[in-house]
Amino acid sequence: MPSRHSVKTYASNSFYHVYNRGVEKREIFLEEIDYGVLLSYVKTYLLPKDTHALMSVIANPIAGWRQKDQAIKALRLNNFSDSIELVAFCFMKNHYHMLIRQENENDMDQFMNSLWTRYTMYFNKKYKRVGPLFQDVYKAVLVKTEEQLMYLTRYIHRNPIAKRQLRNSISQRDALRNYVHSSYLNYVGERKATWIHSERILAAWNLDQYVQYEKFVLEFGIEERSAKIIAPVII
Repeated sequence: MPSRHSVKTYASNSFYHVYNRGVEKREIFLEEIDYGVLLSYVKTYLLPKDTHALMSVIANPIAGWRQKDQAIKALRLNNFSDSIELVAFCFMKNHYHMLIRQENENDMDQFMNSLWTRYTMYFNKKYKRVGPLFQDVYKAVLVKTEEQLMYLTRYIHRNPIAKRQLRNSISQRDALRNYVHSSYLNYVGERKATWIHSERILAAWNLDQYVQYEKFVLEFGIEERSAKIIAPVII
């Protein structure tokens, strides 16, 4: 029997919580540079491809062969700037969470396959291993309400402290801001990236959006409500 959420319902113009973990719960990031490599792939896939600039490099008679080769590879890469919006993410040692909006019903599947196949090839080559890096195909569940969408970003961003006994908002705030492998810093105004689409979530507040979002993430006493809201869209 397929595992929960491994059989997916694809719908156009829809949001999905996408997640997976390493095979046998193994770590999928062994060094800091691994996170950076993955994020460079995400950025490449989600930023618009400058086809004109790449073609200019290839046609330039004084460009080196290595530069031309990189330009050719970049031209061949899939690009999802018009079809995928990355709303939020958190990359942990042995698993990941992503909140994605797809334009058409097959966009997310193509994006996920491109991204994680490429990362697995990098990981296996670097660490001299073979075989799958993840325990199964990625899981994905359709997000059906605005409330689920809002609380899901909170859940994703709180992953780094989910199992830590941090008993006050100051220690939680510091821990989340010190964890750089998520989109949290984009949501509190400490980092800018046009390929992360936080605007829909932040629009819930008219003023001081960064401050208000952080208060929402750090708020005590709403865990029971939060768990009830996001229960249909998490493991």
